[in-house]
This record gives sequence, C-alpha cells and structure tokens, in this order.
Amino acid sequence: MAELGLNEHHQNEVINYMRFARSKRGLRLKTVDSCFQDLQESRLVEETFTADEVSEVLNGLQAVVHSEVESELINTAYTNVLLLRQLFSQAEKWYLKLQTDISELENRELLEQVAEFEKAEFTSSNKKPIIDIIKPKLAPLNEGGTAELLNKEILRLQEENEKLKSRLKTIEIQATEALNEKSKLEKALQDLQLDQGNQKDFIKAQDLSDLENTVATLKSEFEKTLNDKTENQKSLEEKLVTAKHDLLRVQEQLSLAEKELEKKFQQTAAYRNMKEILTRKNDQIKDLRKRLAKYESED
Repeated sequence: MAELGLNEHHQNEVINYMRFARSKRGLRLKTVDSCFQDLQESRLVEETFTADEVSEVLNGLQAVVHSEVESELINTAYTNVLLLRQLFSQAEKWYLKLQTDISELENRELLEQVAEFEKAEFTSSNKKPIIDIIKPKLAPLNEGGTAELLNKEILRLQEENEKLKSRLKTIEIQATEALNEKSKLEKALQDLQLDQGNQKDFIKAQDLSDLENTVATLKSEFEKTLNDKTENQKSLEEKLVTAKHDLLRVQEQLSLAEKELEKKFQQTAAYRNMKEILTRKNDQIKDLRKRLAKYESED
C-alpha cells in the first residue's frame, strides 16, 4: 500500500479528507453530466440544425459548464482554506508556526504519489472503508487536541518527580551518614586533645629544656655565621678597592698610549700630505665662496 510518510493518525485524517473531496468531485461531475443530459432532452429534439443554432447551443452549454466548474474550484479553494485554518489554530495554541511550500503543490512526483495512495485506499476490493472501522472526530478548536499532550506532559513530570524524590531520599541518607561520621570524628578529636593535654604535663619540662638548648645552639650558629659574613664583606671591599685602582691605572696607560700613537701618526709623511691637501681644498672653497658672493651681489 502506498504511504505518504505520515503516522497512522495523520494518514487517516488525510484519507477522510480525500473521501470528502471525492464525494464533492463526484457530485460536481454528476452536475456537469446533467447539464449535457438536459441539453439533449430540451434542445436536441430536431433532426437538423443550422450553424447559428449549433453555436447557440454550444455557447449555452459552455456557460453552464463554466459556471459549474468555477463554482467547484472556488468551493475547493475555500474548503482548503478552512482546513488550513483548523490546523493553524491548533498549532498556535502550542505557540507553533507552521510553514507551507506552495511550489510542492505542483510537484508531479508527489502528485503521482498521492494518486497512487488514493488508488490503493479507495479502489482495493479487499479493503474495508475506514468509515466503517473508525470514525475519527476532529478535536474541538478550544482544546486543539491538547488533552492528550497535557496528559503526556503530566505523566512525564510525575516520572521526573518520582526520580527526584528517590534522589532526594538517597541524598538524605548520605547526609545522615555524613553527620554521624562527623560526630564520631569530633568525639575522637576531643579524646585525642584530652590525651595530649595529659601528656603535656609530663613532657612539658623536658620539652622546655630541649627548646632552650636548641635556641642556644641556633644563636651560636647565627653569631658564627654573622662573623664569617662580616669578614667576607671586609675581604670583598678590599678586593673592590684594589680592582678600582687597577682600573684607573689601566685607563691612564691606555690614554698615554693613545696620545703617543696620535703623536707618531702626525709625524708620518701620509699625515703631512693629507694635511696639505686639506689646506688646499679649504683655500679653494674659500675662493669659490668669494666668487659666488660677488655674483650674487651683482644680481
């Protein structure tokens, strides 16, 4: 059997609508047939007709058939609007926004699938009409089929409530056990503190003596370390002064070496030649500046 991809309830609703549409379509076809029958019985009684008479008869038949088909198409469109209104009203009560794809209404593949579905549902000789099996009733718009959903939600909340109760009971048991364990630990701590208080009376004197000896030892070690640190500091200061003197002596030797090197360089032939060249260049520059100043004053 062909299927539309819907659950059983919705598929039954589709079948009911298709049955309604088939009955309306059958009535309208009977009306069209009656138009032709009336024409035959009322007008086609003579043996011969002129062209004008045939044209008049066909025009009258066309007007009647056109009116019947137009009326059926309008009624079908309005019926579909009422069907959509019912669906949208039920959806809005659950704050749902349904969407339609108008382009799918002309999908040939889907239309053929619906045709196969209708053929399988209404032309099978072995299938008993659904109207005899179940008589579905549309849920009132005021309820919108919400009672079933509310019952499901109530059952879900009840199950969740039972789970929470069980979890709360488990937590209470764990909390009680924790409190008992805490009480045991506090009692054990008090007993331990009491035992320690009794032992302190016996070992207090010995501990005090040991503590005094330890403090004296630490004090002696600290003084020794302090003396060693003072000696090391004096040694470092002396080394630092010696290093400063060595640095000054090296800087003085370096300065003398630079002066001696500069003096020797000035005595070389290359230095004298370079100095003469620089002197000539300076003279040439001075001469050029005088000429340039003369030309500027003439302008």
